[in-house]
Amino acid sequence: MPFKTVISMEVIEHLYQPRAFVLFIRSILEASGGGQFIVTTPYHGYLKNLTIAAANKMDHHLSALWEGGHIKFWSRRTLAILLREAGYHHLAFTGAGRIPYLWRHMVFSARV
Repeated sequence: MPFKTVISMEVIEHLYQPRAFVLFIRSILEASGGGQFIVTTPYHGYLKNLTIAAANKMDHHLSALWEGGHIKFWSRRTLAILLREAGYHHLAFTGAGRIPYLWRHMVFSARV
């Protein structure tokens, strides 16, 4: 069965090997003749991290005590690098939730 779109919501931040994951998705889309990969993850941009630090909430936000929690913290830049390294193109970004640059999530769309 061909796949034209693969959606991964709030998964990549939990993976030890995100490169292997995006390459696996790419192989699925390539086998289907190309398609779109949509990936969402919590947003970690400079202004948001600065705001969290100024509010003295970094320990809560980045807690190492959360069993099964996030093991990778992505910014717009780092997720774009990962996708480009894996051969994706036509990257599109949007923030979601809250106000601009303090977004709760980010959404990337990329093509194979």
